[in-house]
Amino acid sequence: MGIRSIFDGGEMRTEFEKIGIDSKFIPIIWKHLHLHLNLNLNLNLNLNGEGEWERHVPSLPSSAYQFLRSNFPNPLSSSLHSVFHSADNLTTKLLIKLHNGAFVEAVIMRYDTRLGKYGGKPRPGGLRATLCISSQVGCKMGCKFCATGSMGFKNNLSSGEIVEQLVHASTFAQIRNVVFMGMGEPLNNYSAVVQAVRIMTGSPFQLSFKRITISTVGIIHSIKRLHNDLPGLNLAVSLHAPAQDIRCQIMPAARAFPLEKLMDSLQEYQTKSLHKILIEYIMLDGVNDEEQHARQLGKLLQTFQVVVNLIPFNSIGILSEFKPSSEQKVSKFRKILRGSYNIRTTVRKQMGEGISGACGQLVVNLPDKSLGNQDPLTDIEDLVI
Repeated sequence: MGIRSIFDGGEMRTEFEKIGIDSKFIPIIWKHLHLHLNLNLNLNLNLNGEGEWERHVPSLPSSAYQFLRSNFPNPLSSSLHSVFHSADNLTTKLLIKLHNGAFVEAVIMRYDTRLGKYGGKPRPGGLRATLCISSQVGCKMGCKFCATGSMGFKNNLSSGEIVEQLVHASTFAQIRNVVFMGMGEPLNNYSAVVQAVRIMTGSPFQLSFKRITISTVGIIHSIKRLHNDLPGLNLAVSLHAPAQDIRCQIMPAARAFPLEKLMDSLQEYQTKSLHKILIEYIMLDGVNDEEQHARQLGKLLQTFQVVVNLIPFNSIGILSEFKPSSEQKVSKFRKILRGSYNIRTTVRKQMGEGISGACGQLVVNLPDKSLGNQDPLTDIEDLVI
């Protein structure tokens, strides 16, 4: 059969059609599983016993129960191997073991929307949670500042394995936003990511497209498809440099995606989507953080509707050849973009450093060093909506 996960929607539909079961039952199965898994907090629920599937998922055809018993004694193909909580309990990192024995990481980041002010007044709201998920085991892109890139590429996740990260995370927090900013390049696993997003926005998860963000280093041909396949989704681009030569220096894969063509694809995407694009820019001391780089970036982006998110660099231990920019450089860089080019510019709030859950630190079994606190800003939701 070859189905890795019960949440692999396309494969489930194919198998149901083969044995004459209406695919309308698939979301019903997901709904009951999601409910039971969250109520019991037991993600290793065993449904192999007589009548167990019938008890947990009522009102299916008998042939569906036979299929489920034969193929899914445990409803999840992955298991939660380890859980790490930050000292302030705002960040939780999940180490998830896949059916093939490989591991991926997902990170829950909690934000209190009442902190700070909005429009000069105290902010309304309360706690909300964003889930950073992985799309691959390892990554082909080899970005020199990213721990995941040091792993090399192992394999793509199926759509169900991606969705199961949300299932695991939902037992720890009510997830409001999902960002594809974990391990892997999402657009190099395009079909599985698209299918996973469609599942997340349907029953039983019911996430809004506007609360899902896909981050890419700039896979041009896939960016051109994205709006048609997932309209309303948020796009983030890991730009990290205002010139092609610097991008190639720190992001070897950039050689395949020339900056000029990448910007043309983003212009086309924005014309179709009418959405702002989030530009991610990691601050590397002496590499891309000088005044000239800020002005180059401003000129490159001044015709776009974007939000630039400056990311303090997270050290990845002995593999790191870079140093983080000083707070003074980050502040000056931000002021140039905002003041001279009227580009909304934020500095990413650092979360999860102590548990290797911060940006660039998602790598299995790699020692790391933590950095001190940097300028705060905000949740992804505030950046793109």
